[in-house]
Amino acid sequence: MTAIALTIAGSDSGGGAGIQADLKTFSALGVYGASVLTAVTAQNTRAVTAVEMVSARLVKAQIAAVLDDLAVGAIKIGMLGDPQVIRAVAEGLRGCAMPVVLDPVMVAKSGDRLLAAEAVSALRDELLPLATLLTPNLPEAAALLEPEAAPDAVADTPAAQGRALLAMGPDWVLMKGGHAAGAVCTDLLIGPEDRVFRAPRIATRNTHGTGCTLSAAIAAGLAQGMDMPQAVARAHDYLQSAIAAADRLRIGSGHGPVHHFHAFWMEPAWA
Repeated sequence: MTAIALTIAGSDSGGGAGIQADLKTFSALGVYGASVLTAVTAQNTRAVTAVEMVSARLVKAQIAAVLDDLAVGAIKIGMLGDPQVIRAVAEGLRGCAMPVVLDPVMVAKSGDRLLAAEAVSALRDELLPLATLLTPNLPEAAALLEPEAAPDAVADTPAAQGRALLAMGPDWVLMKGGHAAGAVCTDLLIGPEDRVFRAPRIATRNTHGTGCTLSAAIAAGLAQGMDMPQAVARAHDYLQSAIAAADRLRIGSGHGPVHHFHAFWMEPAWA
C-alpha cells in the first residue's frame, strides 16, 4: 500500500508553513499527502495580514471525505483557529485508529496570533486526549499549562512541562527547544520511553514553518510504519538539514522558509 498521511491545517499563501509545508514534507519523505483546510491566511515572510476560517461543517465534511476513501496511515493537525473548528476536528477523528500528531499552533513566526485565546481550553479538552503525540514549543506548553488547567504542575523545566502535558491525555509529548537559548537546540521526547535529540543551533532567520515541518515529518514516518522514537529521530534529522539549507533559498524579505526539498535541488541550473 502507498503510505498516506493527512494534514489538517491552515493555508499559508507564502508557502512556507501550514498545509503547504506539510504537503512538501510528506512528498520529500516519500509519503502521499491528503489535506483538510481549516483556514485561509493572507501571509508572506513578514506578516499575516488576514485570516478567514473555514466553516466547521466544511471541515467535518473534508475529514469524512478523505477518511471514507483513502487508507490514511497517520494524521497531522496544525492550525485550527477557533473552538468551533477544534470541536469539528475532534468529532471527525473520534474513534479513528491511526496515530495523530498534534502541533498546537498558536502564533506565526511573524508574531501574529493564529489561535484565538478562548480556543486554548477547547484544544486542551477536545484534542489532547486524542493525540498520539503532542509537539509544543515552550510558549505553547506554557499556554496549555495555565494554572487553572494544571494546578499541581509547577512546570519550571521542559521535562516537567512535558510530564504535566502527558497527564492531559496524549501518549507522547515532544517538547521542542527552538525557543530556548544556547548554542545547542534540545528536543525532549517524553512517553513510554524518553529520548533526547540535540543539534547545533543554526544561525539563520529562515525558520518559517519549522514546527509544521517537524510534526508533518513525524506523521510521515508513522504512516510508513515507524515507531514513535524512529519517526521523531528521522524527522529531527530531516528538519535540521532543511534549516541548514534554508539560506540557499532566496524567498521574501522576512523570515524565509526552510528548504523542504534540500535533498533534491538547491539552485536551478540557470541561476
